[in-house]
Amino acid sequence: MVVLAGGVGGAKLVFGLDRVLAPGNLSAIINTGDDFTHFGLKICPDIDSVCYSLAGLANITYGWGLEAETWNVADALEALGAPTWFQLGDRDLATHLERTRLLDQGRQLSQVVADFCARWGIMSHLLPMSDEDAPTLIETKAGAVLPFQDYFVRENAEPEVKRILLHGGAEPTLLPEALLAIQQADLVVIAPSNPWVSIDPILGINGIREALKEKFIVAVSPIIQGKAIKGPAAKMFAELGIEPSSLAVLNHYEDLLDLFVYDASEKPMFTSDIPKGLETIQLQTIMTDEADKIGLASAILEYYLSQNGAK
Repeated sequence: MVVLAGGVGGAKLVFGLDRVLAPGNLSAIINTGDDFTHFGLKICPDIDSVCYSLAGLANITYGWGLEAETWNVADALEALGAPTWFQLGDRDLATHLERTRLLDQGRQLSQVVADFCARWGIMSHLLPMSDEDAPTLIETKAGAVLPFQDYFVRENAEPEVKRILLHGGAEPTLLPEALLAIQQADLVVIAPSNPWVSIDPILGINGIREALKEKFIVAVSPIIQGKAIKGPAAKMFAELGIEPSSLAVLNHYEDLLDLFVYDASEKPMFTSDIPKGLETIQLQTIMTDEADKIGLASAILEYYLSQNGAK
């Protein structure tokens, strides 16, 4: 089985799927459009969020970073007048330092992730979407073009979005292991991550849509009653001229989907709004604890098996 995921929301569902599937039966293809270099270190926010979650190391309160974190280095940098808009905890720094060291030695990002996962006891296969740089850029209505972390963290996602530029204008190669995982999978789940900046960077890589054509694909909406649980997804929909809703998410992925999952608290969609041949179900999609994450993952798998049989 394969899941396409970004950071916080994606990490929650990846955790649930990891816990309900047999060890080693899950491959997560993770967005790297958020990756950037900070203080000379390679930072991979979405990959780290998923890794920390599966390793049981994640800071549940923040939704990013490590639990029991300290901030001595960040405080010292601030005292020296260094930029502090992107906070790196002391223990988190170890991840970035070692990743950067290994990359500087010629290792590929996917190799570094696999090594970290082995050390953290993670059995699922966590795969960056590409080993090549593929930065997401945000063009604002004020005319600026911002690297994603500048838009999201430094500017607090406040600038109005005019358009989203995927991969920094480059054409990254899909990680071969990611392509193989899709080819071998019966079921592909699109996690409740931001469609524009977490999932589209994955789907925009040459070859992935072709590989997905014959797969049973499920998407989980990150929008509930017009709002995102976390992050700027709803704001982006609105600024791009689309009313934020679960239906908007469905339409965003429509050509790919066999099943669309949206939250049980919402009013049921009108049958006339649902494309022919596409099924929808309502489940509890808000994941506040481990039981919620496992519950949603289990419900998706149970529905898939009820319609397709165990394979």
